[in-house]
Amino acid sequence: MTNHQPSRRRFLAGLGAAGTTALLSGCVTSTSSSKSPSEGAVTLQSNLSAPQAKAAMEDLVAAYAKKGSGRVSLNTIAAETFRTQLPTYLTSANPPDVYTWYPGSVAEAYAKKDLLLDLDEVWQTSPDLKQYSKALQSLCTASSGKKVFVPTTYYWWGMFYRKSNFAKWGVSEPKSWDDFLDLCDKLKSKGVAPIGLGAGGNTAWVASAWFDYLDIRINGAEYHRQLLAGQHRFDDPEVRKVFDRWREVLPYFDPNGTAVAFQDATTALLNGRSGMMLIGTFFADAAPKDALDDIDFFRFPVIDPKVPLAEEAPTDGYFASARTGRRDQVHDLLSYLATAEAQEIYIKGSSGTALPCHPDAKDAGTALVQKGRRHIEEAVDITQFFNRDSSDALQPTANTALIKFIAEPKNIYGILTDWQREAEKIWKA
Repeated sequence: MTNHQPSRRRFLAGLGAAGTTALLSGCVTSTSSSKSPSEGAVTLQSNLSAPQAKAAMEDLVAAYAKKGSGRVSLNTIAAETFRTQLPTYLTSANPPDVYTWYPGSVAEAYAKKDLLLDLDEVWQTSPDLKQYSKALQSLCTASSGKKVFVPTTYYWWGMFYRKSNFAKWGVSEPKSWDDFLDLCDKLKSKGVAPIGLGAGGNTAWVASAWFDYLDIRINGAEYHRQLLAGQHRFDDPEVRKVFDRWREVLPYFDPNGTAVAFQDATTALLNGRSGMMLIGTFFADAAPKDALDDIDFFRFPVIDPKVPLAEEAPTDGYFASARTGRRDQVHDLLSYLATAEAQEIYIKGSSGTALPCHPDAKDAGTALVQKGRRHIEEAVDITQFFNRDSSDALQPTANTALIKFIAEPKNIYGILTDWQREAEKIWKA
């Protein structure tokens, strides 16, 4: 599908409530052109392994089974394992049928290799998908012109914190970059690590959110997308400005930020060991239910008011293996997942912090979700996330560069030179 991301107004036009991530299952072995057998249940390979998300997926599969039109075998895989194994799943001799993932450049890369099932018929026959906005239809269309994805939910990124902790510490949401630095000073003076990160182990990609937001705040969303597409260089002066700003807040990061995964970092946030964290709403699926009403967020601070306001609001959903032998059953399942009923079931069973893609589906209606919807609607432009706006192949180059910068901020020129060299290998491949 196209790498170009729609503007906020075109993206949200006709969206209504937009939704949650859905996930699917199956086991894989060696590479082959074989198809999965036509008999048996549809395998749904899901990376929604957080407790509430996993339970919500189980509710969704159970609801589909009650309809009586087909059966689904749900296979839940740890998110980072799923990410690294996805190419193997899709090229295996006996591939899973359906997968939870996301549209954009990554799906386009698989579509170009003829690994994704053509879903034009699903889009043409589903009365629900016909109601989806043109922006979503475009996002789910490969460069071949074929639909290859069914979107179900979207969510937002922000600076999350616990309201009770901010009240206890006597601090409030910042309105500017200078306010943000003042907030960090106050938290540090109280013995609290101001900013949690969680870029350790398999979740080094979390650090990319800081790069994304600083870049879209300083250089704008269009420049950011062009940079990730190889139209600018990572060692350009514009990119150095991003790291000049990041260096200002680096002293306020949790010293363990690159040693622990984001799940542990969010636990520290909820327990008050850190003050705030730039993260997506998916983190709430691992939070205790009784903590959800105490969670709030604020917009990543504006740095240059002249730069059009952009926010990260990734879309999630499903695609299917081109090698499935259960085409009709897969089509039926995907048609169901596109319904308002299915998306509401998922939202109810999970933390409820995602927004449904179906225009008639109801979101959780909480104060947090209402604030999140306004947060997205107020943006002039929408980005997806580093790897979604570039590729999964480019993400490791970012992981290496950003983690090294956090450890060696004075070596930024060498780091960016190395990053550009590694990125060029990906772009030219």
